[in-house]
Amino acid sequence: MIRIIAVGKIKEKAMLALIDEYRKRLSPFTKLEIIEVNDEHAPQTNSDAENELVKEKEGKRLLAQIKENDYVILLDLWGKMFDSEGFARKIDQLQTQGNSMLAFVIAGSLGPSKEVVDRSNLRWKLSDLTFTHQMTRVLVMEQIYRAFMINHHRPYHK
Repeated sequence: MIRIIAVGKIKEKAMLALIDEYRKRLSPFTKLEIIEVNDEHAPQTNSDAENELVKEKEGKRLLAQIKENDYVILLDLWGKMFDSEGFARKIDQLQTQGNSMLAFVIAGSLGPSKEVVDRSNLRWKLSDLTFTHQMTRVLVMEQIYRAFMINHHRPYHK
């Protein structure tokens, strides 16, 4: 089972349509659950201490949704990068080793709290580029789908 646990709600119809499309595409391979937790207002005028409080509050909400047996893959700017084949191998390896509950965690715009980083089993850097959190969710779903297609020897990934 794949769980995507993300800070914030997606409101844009185009993004929601893409998410629905990848949910349908993933359905033959795995169950998918998307959990959205509320974000905190974080104006640019916040002090560093105020930003840390925002990250802590959002982090607590994320951690409340993570189950004890989840293998947590945190989307993180300081995480490990994979190419598509390497990511597919990692997903296959994790599932082969009995990690059937994969939780992909997307923190808020200020990044993850220390507690969320500490709970993660793998920190994944999606790209050197910067994406909106809404776009990140779509890209994560597309890469998960691509990994399943690669692992099932389907031609999608070429």
